[in-house]
Amino acid sequence: MSRFRVAVQVVPRRGLLDPQGKAVADALHTLGFGGVAAVHVGRHLVLDVDAKDEATARQQTREMCERLLANPVTEDFEIATVEAS
Repeated sequence: MSRFRVAVQVVPRRGLLDPQGKAVADALHTLGFGGVAAVHVGRHLVLDVDAKDEATARQQTREMCERLLANPVTEDFEIATVEAS
């Protein structure tokens, strides 16, 4: 059994209202950053997962996201990295 550090990004689905992202975009525009077209506020999770190999750690993390960490109706997730730790 090995330990893997897995980084996951969870963000609102494209096309859905993201009031927090809109508030951040509006504030950036007010501060003079007019080139910001859109902001999507999400979550960055880092998990330490015990698994037999990287593929198993990735699969377990995918299942965690599908069952708990991301709302399948309103959010998308991406497993950004899987590294032995």
